[in-house]
Amino acid sequence: MAETTSLPAPERAALAAGVVRRLSHVARAIRHHMDADLAALGLTPAAARALDRLDPDRPLPARDLAEQLNCDRSNVTALVDKLEEAGLVCRRADPADRRLKTLVVTDAGRRAQVRVRRVLGDSRLLDGLGDDELATLGDLVEKISNGGCPEDCGGS
Repeated sequence: MAETTSLPAPERAALAAGVVRRLSHVARAIRHHMDADLAALGLTPAAARALDRLDPDRPLPARDLAEQLNCDRSNVTALVDKLEEAGLVCRRADPADRRLKTLVVTDAGRRAQVRVRRVLGDSRLLDGLGDDELATLGDLVEKISNGGCPEDCGGS
């Protein structure tokens, strides 16, 4: 349920615009740290996202990964090539349909997934918040994100 507003429309619009600018700054800072940490692992953000989406216990056809990432199959092929070159995944024939290649996460890929997930969940920018503040921020972010981002804008 939305709270009632008591600010005049121009003041509310100015306040909201300031919040959006600060949120954009926080998003850029998170992305900067994330990109640097992923680069230190030898991964691009796209390759890390692809690796993160793979279930190490369930081989997945590349076309399904493309669907999960909401991108073209040719882009996934390039990502998988990079992951395969790094020894993080391998392509194997599907036992049920040998014409179909599935992506299998290697042991090195499993270890990399742990590191990638640590990077993707890095919360260092929130270290200055108390427990109550963090909970409140979580509630507010959930409230605004529930009606905002379509699936293809980079959400989880």
